[in-house]
Amino acid sequence: MCAVRMHEDEREVDVPLVGRLIAGQFPQWAGLPLRRVESSGSENAMFRLGADKVVRLPRHPRAVEAISHELRWLPRLSPGLPVASPEPLGRGEPGEGFPWPWSVYGWLDGRNPVPGALDEPRLLAEDLGAYVAALRRTDPAEGPTGYRGVPLAARDPFVREALAQLTGRIDTAAVTEAWEEALRAPEYAGPPVWAHGDLMAGNLLVTAGRLSAVIDFGTVGVGDPADDLISAWCVLPTDARDAFRKAVGAGEAEWARGRGWALSIAVIALPYYWDTNPPVAENSRHVIREILAETA
Repeated sequence: MCAVRMHEDEREVDVPLVGRLIAGQFPQWAGLPLRRVESSGSENAMFRLGADKVVRLPRHPRAVEAISHELRWLPRLSPGLPVASPEPLGRGEPGEGFPWPWSVYGWLDGRNPVPGALDEPRLLAEDLGAYVAALRRTDPAEGPTGYRGVPLAARDPFVREALAQLTGRIDTAAVTEAWEEALRAPEYAGPPVWAHGDLMAGNLLVTAGRLSAVIDFGTVGVGDPADDLISAWCVLPTDARDAFRKAVGAGEAEWARGRGWALSIAVIALPYYWDTNPPVAENSRHVIREILAETA
C-alpha cells in the first residue's frame, strides 16, 4: 500500500484538501465521512466518500489527461462489458490550490487479486478472457489510439534504458534475451481493436475468487490488443494461462507480443519504483521471474 511520494512532480493530496474540494463543488456530499484509500496505484490518489463513492485525484501532471479520457469513453464501453465498471458521478475542477481536474465515482466492492494466492485461478482466467474478448467486440469506430496500442518495438529504448539501470540487480542478460525474442514476433496487421491497456492486479476486483469489476480506464483505446494479455503473467499462475489464452483466442504471435508487453512494463517499472512503491516493484520482479521461467 502506498501513500508515499513516487514522482518528483507529485502533488500532495490529503483529506482536508479533498474535503474542501467536495464542499465547494459538490455541497450535497459535504459532511460525508472521508478517508484515504491506501493503494499501490501510482497515478491517482483515492479517497472513500461516504459508503458508496470514491474520489480520485491525479498525483502528477502526466495523469491529468486520463481524467477526461476516462469520463469520455467509459459510458460507451461499459454497457457491453461482462463485469462492473466505475460509474462516473461527477467531474471536479481545479480549486483550493489543487491545479487539475478530478473525479467522483461510485464505489465498487471487491479486492485486488493477489498473484500466487488466487482462490479460483482457472475461473478467474476464464473471466479475464471473457472480459478481454467482450472489449474486443466493441465497435472501434472513432476510438482513440490506446496508450499501449502501438507496436511493441516502440518500447525498446525505454526497456534498454531500464535494463541498464538494473545491471547487477537482476539477470539482465536473460531478460534481454527474452525481450529480443518478443521483438521478433510479427507485428499486428489487423484492424484496430479496443483494449483496456492496464489489466494489472491493482485494476481488477474479485469477489469469491471471480472477476467482479475492472477499474481505471485511463489507458483504454484501440490498436494492437496484445497488451491486454499482460494479466497472464501479472496475475495468473502458469497452469491457468491456457484457460485465459483459449478464452481470448490469442495466436502464437499475439501471445508472444503480450508476453513482451508484460515484460516491458515490469522492466520499466522496476527501477523507477524500486524504493518508492514496494508492491509495484515486487509484482515487477514476479512478472520477470514468471516470464524467464516460461522462456527458459
